Amino acid sequence: MCGSSHTMKNGKRKGVQLYVCRECKYQFRNSKDVSQSALWRAYQDGKQTVSELAAAHGVSPSTIKRRLRDVDKKWVQPPLSVSGFVHLDVTYWGHNWGVMLGLDDESGLPLYLEFIKSETNQDYKDAVSGIAERGYTIRGIIIDGKQSLFGMFSDCKIQMCQYHMQQIVKRYLTLNPKLLAARELKVLMSKLTKMENADFEAEYSRWKATWKDTLNRRSQLKSGKTQYTHRRLRSAMHSIDFYLPYLFTYQLPECNGMPNTNNKIEGTFTDLKKNLNNHSGMSQENRKRFIIGFFLALESKLERPGDITEEAGSA
Repeated sequence: MCGSSHTMKNGKRKGVQLYVCRECKYQFRNSKDVSQSALWRAYQDGKQTVSELAAAHGVSPSTIKRRLRDVDKKWVQPPLSVSGFVHLDVTYWGHNWGVMLGLDDESGLPLYLEFIKSETNQDYKDAVSGIAERGYTIRGIIIDGKQSLFGMFSDCKIQMCQYHMQQIVKRYLTLNPKLLAARELKVLMSKLTKMENADFEAEYSRWKATWKDTLNRRSQLKSGKTQYTHRRLRSAMHSIDFYLPYLFTYQLPECNGMPNTNNKIEGTFTDLKKNLNNHSGMSQENRKRFIIGFFLALESKLERPGDITEEAGSA
């Protein structure tokens, strides 16, 4: 048998359920002696729940849980010897812990993985320094908007994710803005990912000049003080002003091949969460084991040589 977890029922013989591997067509019976690695693959990659595994192998759910707990997953930051563009981002489960991930853009391989409690500047510093110290030459970093990072990594080429830039402006303007100035800015931002740097800056400058009076209009409060009338529109403008120097880094000659969004890392997080959603009610310890197993499987699937440790034994 090839070890694939893609199996299906294939009739019964003398009352015993038979199964067949969809990959190699190997036929087999129910077995209580399935290996821990095969059990884990079925649980993680095959998306089979504890109840489904218990029924398939003729044992109790508590037995399946015990055997899964005995699978030890360890992550060691891999040795690196290449160069490229790094995606950096964090995803959370609840409010008190999450996963910081560094991902190589070209291969999609994990360069850095760490469980964190909150998204601090030090966490990002540790990730970048950890990747560089292990032999990876960072040509540029793609991030999604934490403003303090742009000054902290000023010696690196940084690309602000253009999709997140569009979403930031959309939150300020709403989906159907009433102001003509806001509608024009919304149209301009919808073209962001398809524009050249010079063209976008020229159109944006024209927009600010055209709507200067609207942007600077003030309203008087009952207290006698005044405030800007269209504060959300101004907030959208200030966000663009801040991120503009980083929106088109990917178009620099020395950054040829750099992506303009962080879709690759977002897609990886989406796949991870889809797999986790098949197993609700997991403890934090089991969830962390599952996450490490997911990235070990990804590493193995993409065949990157490295010092990654995956062991089956006592936890």
